[in-house]
Amino acid sequence: MPILKENMPEAGGEAVKLLVEGNKRFVTGSFAPKDAGAARRKELSAEGQKPFAVIVGCSDSRVPPEVLFDRSLGDLFVVRVAGNVVDPVAVGSVEYAVEHLGVPLVVVMGHEKCGAVRAAVDGGEAPGSIGSIVAKIRPSVDRARAAGAAGKDLYERTADENIKATVSALKESPVIKHFIEEGRLAVTGAKYRLESGEVMFDF
Repeated sequence: MPILKENMPEAGGEAVKLLVEGNKRFVTGSFAPKDAGAARRKELSAEGQKPFAVIVGCSDSRVPPEVLFDRSLGDLFVVRVAGNVVDPVAVGSVEYAVEHLGVPLVVVMGHEKCGAVRAAVDGGEAPGSIGSIVAKIRPSVDRARAAGAAGKDLYERTADENIKATVSALKESPVIKHFIEEGRLAVTGAKYRLESGEVMFDF
């Protein structure tokens, strides 16, 4: 169940509820009908997009947000990068959705058994630009270890810390901070369970 913080704006709370309802449909296989036909495409082209949530997620092929939340064209503004980390380009994408599209909710969604997290925990040399992803996650490894995590638990505790770190990084954006302070935006974390299909909003 999601934890709806007391100071979450009403629109953000409604957006979370829509995501939770969609995820329940995904878990049970009771998918809602989706309009992705020519008329809907024409509508989105003419009137523009009005997504109700931004999902900052991992590039992992097992975690496509539109599928996990049972949503259709125009519903979600999705930013995906391995390890669900953010750089200035990714933050700028979120800022665009918040400032220009009026999206009331940003969700940072990590997942179990994340390969980028495993690479950061295991250490060693990361080839090419993969090292820039690993470097973003390493402080979360340190926090998880400092909290006493070890063995297999270290991977998942690091994933949890990494979700929180990305939430914090987004909140440092002056644009995002402004909308939060005005009560027009909520930024929260979530984690996807690979086998059950559940998305847990408990960050």
